[in-house]
Amino acid sequence: MKQDLIDTMPPVAVSRETEARLEAFLALLLRWNARINLVASSDPAVLRQRHIADSLQLLPLLPEGEGPMADLGSGGGFPGLVLASAVTRPVHLVESDRRKSAFLQAAAAELGLSHVKVHAERIEAVSLPPIAVLTARALAPLEKMLPWAERLLAPEGVALFPKGRNAEAELAAAQPGWTMAVQRFKSMTDPDATILKLSGLRRAGA
Repeated sequence: MKQDLIDTMPPVAVSRETEARLEAFLALLLRWNARINLVASSDPAVLRQRHIADSLQLLPLLPEGEGPMADLGSGGGFPGLVLASAVTRPVHLVESDRRKSAFLQAAAAELGLSHVKVHAERIEAVSLPPIAVLTARALAPLEKMLPWAERLLAPEGVALFPKGRNAEAELAAAQPGWTMAVQRFKSMTDPDATILKLSGLRRAGA
């Protein structure tokens, strides 16, 4: 497993149109959150920093091109729907919870994100085109996520997985079974978090 030192996070810049779309998304999230508990906090300032800004910092790490993106366990739209507000590439949001997937569908429609498709299915069963960039936030340990990534990623695809203070332990647990290049980026929104950028993923010995 190739492991690089922690890299400097590129700056995040979005258009005014994206900023307006994210404000509309925040208002929609707050309305739905009162009914189906999408996120723990209903404080707009907390949501902007802890969820929206935390998701947006993945934006400059996306590979160039228009290859499709997929977000696993999208929940309240983090990071998938936030990133979809700033890109034009096809975005697939995978969320098996029917209430949350209904929110994602309503939000994509209200925000005019016609390039977003919501899949109300389990990750293990979802059928997607070869994915150029895969994201997942606070979903599962890396050892569990890597088989999903291997199945869904295109040969040159990358995975972007924000991880908490156990990032290195998760990498160590996954190392015996996988070969991959690892880049680490220190989170700008959480001092204990690291964003892992994984490429060249394949099973050891394959």
